[in-house]
Amino acid sequence: MSVTSQADLRVDGARLWARLAEMAQIGATVNGGCNRQALTDLDRQGRDLFVRWAQEAGCTISIDQVGNVFARRGGTHADALPVMTGSHLDTQATGGKFDGVYGVLAGLEVLQTLHEASVETVSPIEVVVWTNEEGCRFAPAMLGSGVVSGTYDLDFAYSRQDKDGLTFGDELRRIGYLGTEAAAPRPAAAMFEAHIEQGPILDRAGLPIGVVQGIQGAYWFDVTLTGASAHAGPTPMDMRRDPWRALTEIVQQTFALADERAPWGRATFGDIKALPGARNTVPESLVLTVDIRHPESDVLEAMVADLRRLVAERAAAHAIEARIEQVWYMPPTRFDEGLVNTIAKCAADLGLPAQEIVSGAGHDSLHTAQYAPTAMIFVPCDKGVSHNESEAAKPEDLAAGANVLLHAILATANTISNNKVTS
Repeated sequence: MSVTSQADLRVDGARLWARLAEMAQIGATVNGGCNRQALTDLDRQGRDLFVRWAQEAGCTISIDQVGNVFARRGGTHADALPVMTGSHLDTQATGGKFDGVYGVLAGLEVLQTLHEASVETVSPIEVVVWTNEEGCRFAPAMLGSGVVSGTYDLDFAYSRQDKDGLTFGDELRRIGYLGTEAAAPRPAAAMFEAHIEQGPILDRAGLPIGVVQGIQGAYWFDVTLTGASAHAGPTPMDMRRDPWRALTEIVQQTFALADERAPWGRATFGDIKALPGARNTVPESLVLTVDIRHPESDVLEAMVADLRRLVAERAAAHAIEARIEQVWYMPPTRFDEGLVNTIAKCAADLGLPAQEIVSGAGHDSLHTAQYAPTAMIFVPCDKGVSHNESEAAKPEDLAAGANVLLHAILATANTISNNKVTS
């Protein structure tokens, strides 16, 4: 097939939509969403369906030691580094039909399109299904890609337990997806991930494509404020050591820290616990979760420093003891400039309006970017709703994102200078 005809290639949007609908039946919920949690029987069924479709498209299948599934379409240079794409098939307990699965099936649709058009590429192309991206059954999230990147080791992954005490390793073996390939960094010319935005920016702007520059960094903290419990009636207000006094000021001023770093600063208080938790008792202590995010490392660190200072000052002002415990850190990630530019050019060549965007959520691309050139393509989801059974996306937007993915992969897989041989 000539270069001109390759430029005219398009995915079959109707087939992509139909496959998304068929996959959504595996773990379908009564409210229209999906509950296909990692390493359950439903996860196995979803994986089995993907494997069947990939083999029908002429791909070979391999599975690594943490259950990541790789569907490979060969290239004309067998030793060239592969161009990879993919995402995940597992969902939240009350998840939607597009989060993760869209990236997997968009990648599969690219391979199916090339297979049916008999298009050869210099590099092999691989579509990956990462294991346990959501982390709702086995914490932490992004575990399969995290093991491959070296963020976690195999023993750590295998020992993770769900709420029933079942281990990740045992469940991986039980569903038949404990593979033999090393769960280690896979040399790749590029890694592309297509995904719904999971936020409202593209939907609000009415744009079909987001060219993702990177992923916001995030810190999770537990903040404990300790005063003294007292009876709600007899204790005068000016004699209380009430941690709420400090907390209300901390919350308001932390929101201000994020507002000052608009548009990408984020501050979230997702959970709070009062002890002893009695209606008519001033609490002795409050435990508050804090989520701080920003895509620029220096700005994020400044926000964290300001939070620590703020907590210490407000606690001291109200004679309260304060402790901050760091629970988790996700470093800011900048995607490969060359791949980002490729995505932007492909969208423009296809006549698809696009804008630069930063991902506010973590994705497996966070881990692949540690060892391979990586970039992401976003498509809008209705009102930005995700991790929800009402999650929705338009067929035309999903097809548009898959077409950008197709041409970004073609451009990269056919550029021999981008593909150092493995031998």
